Amino acid sequence: MSVVLAAECVTKSFRERRVLSSASLRAVKGQLRVIFGRNGEGKSTLIKIAVGRITADSGAVHFDGRAYLTPRFHELASRGLFYLPDHDLFSSAFTIRRQLEMIRRQFDGASIDAAADRMGVLDHLDRRPYKLSGGELRRAELAAIMVRCPQCVLADEPFRGVAPADAEHLAEAFRQIASTGVAVVLTGHEVPTLLEAADHITWCTSGTTYELGPPSSAVRDEAFQRGYLGPHLYSIAR
Repeated sequence: MSVVLAAECVTKSFRERRVLSSASLRAVKGQLRVIFGRNGEGKSTLIKIAVGRITADSGAVHFDGRAYLTPRFHELASRGLFYLPDHDLFSSAFTIRRQLEMIRRQFDGASIDAAADRMGVLDHLDRRPYKLSGGELRRAELAAIMVRCPQCVLADEPFRGVAPADAEHLAEAFRQIASTGVAVVLTGHEVPTLLEAADHITWCTSGTTYELGPPSSAVRDEAFQRGYLGPHLYSIAR
């Protein structure tokens, strides 16, 4: 197992509220890993700490063989990290094509047309982001990942607000990205779709994380069933 990125023993409080008390994240080469957890349990905070968007109170981030006590996003990005936030990635000021070209030039990336064609947005390249539907925009963002050719991708709730058909398409695209050797970590609540796509499940709850292993093992974990899946989601997950 080749760990590309790891955030270890992370703690974080906002004013008097402790969000993370001892949480960890690992991104492994060639694997698609999913972090589940209820809203407010700290998934997004953990992701943002791992990519250097916010600073942990304690803990360390390791990326590409280096340790960072205070990681900075621009430095990690320059070394091969791609962060897909839970809000829009693209600027409304430029077309999708122009922004993909900026990425391609900065990182000596892959073909824009090939990536856009793979994600079904080739006909939308000359439009600005606000002209696209939510699903089209997310597919364009995955085209950006393919153009960038990163070592590691962390995506925070990438299926939020998209239709089920688009979610299935996105999940398959993330699987394809991981199959090329990229380390991929996603968060989300789309249980059947994410369980089907994932190689490994992490559960974030009560400020800490639990490594549950492959989905077949995760759905049999009694604490995970009670604390997250519940009777309805458990029956779907099975």
